[in-house]
Amino acid sequence: MKIKLLLIGKTDSDILSNGVDDYLKRIKHYIPFEMSIIPDLKNTKNLSESQQKQKEGELILNFINPGDFLVLLDEKGKVFTSVEFSRFMEKQMIAGLKNLIFIVGGPYGFSDEVYKKCNSKISLSRMTFSHQMVRLIFAEQLYRAMTIIKGEPYHHQ
Repeated sequence: MKIKLLLIGKTDSDILSNGVDDYLKRIKHYIPFEMSIIPDLKNTKNLSESQQKQKEGELILNFINPGDFLVLLDEKGKVFTSVEFSRFMEKQMIAGLKNLIFIVGGPYGFSDEVYKKCNSKISLSRMTFSHQMVRLIFAEQLYRAMTIIKGEPYHHQ
């Protein structure tokens, strides 16, 4: 199985970028992983929130292939503990999926079309994080899940 993190817009903060890069290197020791960035939309001041979600949704769907398993990182998604997330990941790995794609939307979330295509929704917290911060939080949690699956001493209970 290959995991992809699909994002809208680049990370502006060096602190966040460096943290994400560190976890990406760690994750690749366990499973094939890549991050794809869809460029931010131009002239968003002329777009309504709905129009922006629609345009971002079209760009997201261009990255999706038939058979991909899509998980939206969404505030309305299921909330897991780290151990529960590791079980979710292990279940997907055992299921023999070819591509597991986690998607972080833009500042207004996802279009209806993206919601219709998704297989699952996960919330990283009941709190709201910037869509740039979510990248680091998700990367750390994915790394933590891999260490839990392998029984390595990163996660403490």
